[in-house]
Amino acid sequence: MSGEPPDRTALEALQREKLRRLLEAILPRNPFWGRKLAGLADPASLQDVSGLPFTTKEELVADQDAHPPYGSVLTHPPERYVRLHQTSGTRGRPLRWLDDREGWDWVLGCWGRIYATVGLRPDDRLLFAFSFGPFLGFWAAFDGAERLGNLRLVTGGMSTPARLRFLLDNRATLVCCTPTYALRMAEAAEAEGIDLAASPVRALIVAGEPGAGIPATRRRIETAWGARLFDHYGMTEIGSLGIECPEQPGGFHLLETECIAEVVDPSGRHVPPGREGELVLTNLGRPGSPLLRYRTGDRVEADPAPCPCGRSSVRLRGGILGRADDMLIVRGTNVYPSAIEAVVRRFPEVAEFRILARGAGAVRELRLEVELRPGPAPEGLAEGLADAVRNELLFRPEVEVVAPGALPRAEMKSQRVIRVP
Repeated sequence: MSGEPPDRTALEALQREKLRRLLEAILPRNPFWGRKLAGLADPASLQDVSGLPFTTKEELVADQDAHPPYGSVLTHPPERYVRLHQTSGTRGRPLRWLDDREGWDWVLGCWGRIYATVGLRPDDRLLFAFSFGPFLGFWAAFDGAERLGNLRLVTGGMSTPARLRFLLDNRATLVCCTPTYALRMAEAAEAEGIDLAASPVRALIVAGEPGAGIPATRRRIETAWGARLFDHYGMTEIGSLGIECPEQPGGFHLLETECIAEVVDPSGRHVPPGREGELVLTNLGRPGSPLLRYRTGDRVEADPAPCPCGRSSVRLRGGILGRADDMLIVRGTNVYPSAIEAVVRRFPEVAEFRILARGAGAVRELRLEVELRPGPAPEGLAEGLADAVRNELLFRPEVEVVAPGALPRAEMKSQRVIRVP
């Protein structure tokens, strides 16, 4: 696995060489890419990925429907593959993804870089606060820690209070979970009389939601845990490819020795650093099941300023800002759920919230359901929250305070936006 080159010139030269080797490896044998790149005279001679077509999730779903169960994005016969993972399916049918031994070794190498960035120590004990399913991130982080020789603590099937006791009994020092579940564990710890800030946990690696890039959400998690939060990025079909550096919170670097990153507008044109667009990724070390110019649907903004850490790889300011398909049009204003969360989390009295959006296209009515922390409800909280949203986002939602425990808690990606007819 390549280390960080000293500058962009060296990094881009490394990317070109890896892209050349990848194309040479997959084109003779991979049916999907053989069909998709058939019109290119000599793909291996490309100097960059801009000469390649984009790939979408819809294409991959259609390919798996046409060639069940795993599609034709396979460079080798199925018997060569040793790992099966699949996406969460929160936005449609899950994608199944296979890795051969070389591809899985690459995924674990990426996690070695991620753990090195956050300063993992040999004596760290990692607690994985989720029930293990077929999602790549859980297993990649878990096996990556095993490769480094760290003790791993599995809590699948446990209740949240049981996980907290297990965490304390085994003196875990690093926790892997979603931002929402980090907040849920803090809420449960408060109810159980546990001082999380006094626990041995010194860091959390979170992923799956944009919460770590929202300052109010980050502050709430770090305050409750008394620990440093690190944002991580990855997808089952593209790999584990992003991690926040210690020197500059509120964003993450992509492992650009292992991928080629682009930021594009809806038409596919590149946008300059400092402007928001959609993240497009090409993984460079997964030849058994590669993806070229994959439109992730994730909204990002490349930071134009050099990072204090000195890395040459791109840093995405604010992490994942949201999903392109999450946008709500409320009274003519484009609004993303992450922007609403940024306002809601400023109110420490709110334990959890949910967005109810009425209307199939443009939202005719938007209601916030908020559940409060234990204790008397502050007078005027609903009005104050509605006013804060209006001042920030230029529309005033209806705000309803619901009973304690009324809103769902999730250890996986939270579905906070509910669309109703």
